[in-house]
Amino acid sequence: MKMIKNNLKTLVIMGAMATTFAGCAKIDDFGDLNINPDVAQPLPASYLTSAESSLPGLAASTRSFLYCQYAAETQYTDASLYSLPQLESGGLYSGALMDLQSIINSANASMHYKAIAKVIKSYIFLTITDRWGDVPYSEALQGAGNLAPKYDEQMDIYKGIFADLKSAGTDLGTTSAPVVGDIVFGGNTTKWRKLANTIRMIAALRLSKKAPALAQAEFNAAVTNSLGIIISNSDNFSITHPGGPQGTVFQNPWFVTYFTRDDYAISKTVTDCLSGLGDTRGTAFATPGPGFPYGLTRDLSITFTNAIGNGQGRVLATSKRTETSPVVVIGASQSLLAWAEGLERGWATNGIAKDAYEAGVAASFAEWGVTLPGTYLTTGPANYISGSGVANIGQNAAPWDAIPASQNALTPTAIKRIQLQRWLATYPNGNAGWAEWRRTGVPDLKPTRFATNAGGQIPRRYVYGVNEIATNAAQLALAVARLPGGDKQDSRVWWDQ
Repeated sequence: MKMIKNNLKTLVIMGAMATTFAGCAKIDDFGDLNINPDVAQPLPASYLTSAESSLPGLAASTRSFLYCQYAAETQYTDASLYSLPQLESGGLYSGALMDLQSIINSANASMHYKAIAKVIKSYIFLTITDRWGDVPYSEALQGAGNLAPKYDEQMDIYKGIFADLKSAGTDLGTTSAPVVGDIVFGGNTTKWRKLANTIRMIAALRLSKKAPALAQAEFNAAVTNSLGIIISNSDNFSITHPGGPQGTVFQNPWFVTYFTRDDYAISKTVTDCLSGLGDTRGTAFATPGPGFPYGLTRDLSITFTNAIGNGQGRVLATSKRTETSPVVVIGASQSLLAWAEGLERGWATNGIAKDAYEAGVAASFAEWGVTLPGTYLTTGPANYISGSGVANIGQNAAPWDAIPASQNALTPTAIKRIQLQRWLATYPNGNAGWAEWRRTGVPDLKPTRFATNAGGQIPRRYVYGVNEIATNAAQLALAVARLPGGDKQDSRVWWDQ
C-alpha cells in the first residue's frame, strides 16, 4: 500500500511538471494572461488524498471508544460519566465529505475517481448517521446552493448508502484511467470493489433488529457479488502514516493522543474479557499493566492510579502506536465475523458460519501479529459450538466498584459468540464498537454507577451541535420531532429502536 508521503511526493512532482514548460521562449507561450485560469475544477488526486487522510481520525474517536468501554479515563472522567455529548458534525461535511463531493461533481475526474469517492463518502456518512441519527444527506454538500438542507430520515440515508455502494462497485469494474493520489489501495480497483461490498454488508447487518428484510436482501447481494468481501488482511481498509509535523494527519492519531496527554487506559472490561477467554491479543491491545476500572469519578481514578504506581495499561502496545503505525479502519476480521453472523442468520448460503467465524478470529490475531493459542477455538470458551464466554467482567472491589456486578460477556448462542469476537476484533475503532454494542447488546455492558446523565444509562447517540441549532433550526426541529424522547443522548437512532 502506498504511504501518504509517497503520494504527496507524487503530487508535488505532478504539480512541478504542470508548471514547467519546455521551450518557453516568450511570454506569448503562456496565452492571454488577462484571462482568469479555470480554478473551479478540482484536482481529483489531491482531493482524494485529503479525504482519505481523515479516515484514521474516524477510527480513533475517543468518545465512542469510551462508550463501548474499550478504554477508561484515568484523570478527567466526564465523558465516562456520560456528560452531554453535544458534538458537531460540521467539520466532516466541510472537510472530507466536501472533498469527495468535489470529485463526484468534477468534469476532470474519471469514473473510477468518482466511484472511489462514493465508497469513502458512504463510509463517512455511515459513521455520522450511526452517531447522530437523522442528518443532512440528500441536500447536503451543495454549498451556497442550499444553506439549510433537510435532515434525511436514517432509513433513507441507509438506502442511499446501499445505492451508492452498488453503483460504485459496478463503475469500478469498468475500464478507466489510472487513479493517482489513492493512499489506501494505490488505485487497485479490485480492492475498492471488495471494500464497497464489505461496507454494504456491514451496513446491512446494522439494520438486523429494525429492518431485517431489507438487511437480508442487501447483505446477500453484497456477499454474493462476484468479487465478494474482504477476507484477507492484505486487502484491509487501512492507512499507513508517513510521520511528520506533530499533531497532523501524517501521524498515527493514537501517537498524537499520547504525545500530549496520558489519561486513557485500556479498560478492565476488555482485559477481564481477554483473560477469561485465554486471549493473548492484550499484548497488542495495550502496554503492560492492569486494565483500568471503567467509569470512576476523578477522585477515585486518581486514587487508583496512585495505588498501582501509574502502571495501568495504555491503549495499544507502544509498537502499535508509533507515529508511522497503520490504522485499520475495516479489517478482514471484522468482515469475516460480519459474514459469519449473516450466515448463521440464514441471510446467505455461500459459506459456513463456523468456518467464517474461525477465519475471522484467526485474521484478528494475525492483524495484531499475535499467535492464536492452539486451544482457543477448539476447547476454550471461544469455541463456536459450546463456548461459554466470560462472566463478571470489568468488576472491582470497593471503592472502585463502578460497574454493576451483573456485567458479563456470556455467549450462550453462536450469534452471540460471533458478536463478542467482533467487539474484540473491532478494537480500538470506537465508532464501530459502540454501534455494534448498541445493535447487539454484546457484551452485556452496564453503565457506571457514577453516571451524571439524567437516565443513568450508557448514551445511545450524540446530541446535535449548537452550530446546527444556530444555522438550520427549522430543518433540525423536524428531525428532533422524529426522535423518540427528543434530542437526548438516551434517545435511540432509528435502527436502534
